[in-house]
Amino acid sequence: MNNKFSENLKKIRKEHNLSQEQLADELGVSRQAISKWESAIAYPEMDKIIALCNKFNLNIDDLLHKDIKEVKGEEESKKKINDYIDECLSFFTNTINLFSSMNLKSKIKCIFEQCIIAVVLFLISLIIKSVLGNFFESILRILPVSINHFFSEILYSVIAIFCFVAAILIMVHIFKTRYLDYYDKLKKEEDSNEEEIVTENNKNDIEDKKVKKDKISLSKKDNKIIIRDPKHSEYRFINLLFKMLVGFIKFIMLCFVLSLTFVLMGIFCSFVVSFLIYKTGLFFLGLVAMILSSGVITVIFMLLMLNFVFNRKSNKKAIIWSFILSIIIFGVGCGLVFNASLNFEVMDNNEDMLDVVTKEHDMNNNLIINPYSKHKLNYVPSNINNIKIEYTLNKYCTLHEDTDEDNIIDTWVSCERVTKLAKVFLKNLNKKKIVPITGSIDKITVYASKENIEKLKNNQDNYLKNIEKEENEEINSYQERINELENENNELKEKIDDLEKELDD
Repeated sequence: MNNKFSENLKKIRKEHNLSQEQLADELGVSRQAISKWESAIAYPEMDKIIALCNKFNLNIDDLLHKDIKEVKGEEESKKKINDYIDECLSFFTNTINLFSSMNLKSKIKCIFEQCIIAVVLFLISLIIKSVLGNFFESILRILPVSINHFFSEILYSVIAIFCFVAAILIMVHIFKTRYLDYYDKLKKEEDSNEEEIVTENNKNDIEDKKVKKDKISLSKKDNKIIIRDPKHSEYRFINLLFKMLVGFIKFIMLCFVLSLTFVLMGIFCSFVVSFLIYKTGLFFLGLVAMILSSGVITVIFMLLMLNFVFNRKSNKKAIIWSFILSIIIFGVGCGLVFNASLNFEVMDNNEDMLDVVTKEHDMNNNLIINPYSKHKLNYVPSNINNIKIEYTLNKYCTLHEDTDEDNIIDTWVSCERVTKLAKVFLKNLNKKKIVPITGSIDKITVYASKENIEKLKNNQDNYLKNIEKEENEEINSYQERINELENENNELKEKIDDLEKELDD
């Protein structure tokens, strides 16, 4: 025998609120004997151990060698599982008894109502799946495509399982509260009526005076169906499903909180960046007010969600007043930004930001300059034999030029100095000027002789006409192919019709 017996004896005695003297009296021993047993100085005889096991409903091996708390925990968990199984079986038994007691009309009404509820829940689940799917899809776009696809499949599966479990839960709960509870109530009323009839009448008159049992109909107008009766106990497995539903809702809340943390980070970054335009005056003050109030509103929503997830109470007054004050500050900020923006000067272009890049090319009879930028080309007659082209573009961008085998000069612009462009934009904004920063060519000026200019224009027109002609030919070829396929389809339909007539004959 080991020390587990002494520890277990102390635990079970204290759990049953027994003193050493009380336990000693029940076992017929002295208090000192109980004290020695609990101190592991002495051990009881076998008949006393058996008496302890019988009294506290324990196994001898558990009392002597195992931890009583662990044993009881295992027994309680097994008991809970058995309770869930028994109540689930009881639910099905009561449902069968209910349907056997209902007339045909009530059965049809019950089944029809459950079908309607199922259809409504199915539509609601589709809406939930669509909304949550789009939400998580927008969050997962920052991940690589393969990882995004993997997590999307998992999330869609989880959402589908959640919708299915929630629908089953709601249908079972409505069926229980609307039909089973009402059925139990009617049975109790009928039983009580029968007992009163038996006590008031003689046994010989029972057959004549006893009220005949009719089939229970849940559509009686006199006894309205109970939608919710708090006196009736809930099934434990329904409570378990409710806990699962609440747990999933808390999981969704945590996902929203996670997304709001990124939003809050963006708000604080915007607050820091806003100090770069402090020279705009009221515009800056309004922008800061809008950013700070947005941050407070975001924090309020995060706190409400976290309090719901962790079952904490919220200071309603503080939250309501903070929300109202934030809305007011946000509105004031919007007004300041709107009024200040009226004083801003919107400019189509800023000459200080433009630069001219010059390129020279040898003239040939097939040369074409940017055929798709005809509206930007400006030809200037000049006494030169070659071709000089001036490109007007943003000075913080780089011009790229390429000439292909067909003597077509193609140009494009890349703006890699983003920080410099941002600085220029903010500098103009502090001067209350809004200047659009584009990465395209503003103007193309071509210097050449009159003869060469005519050739260049003719080359460009001919090139565009040829392109248009090729596109039209391609469209016509596709249209001809479509017509051929339609004719083939019509011929096949006629053959099918002929074959069907032959089969009918």
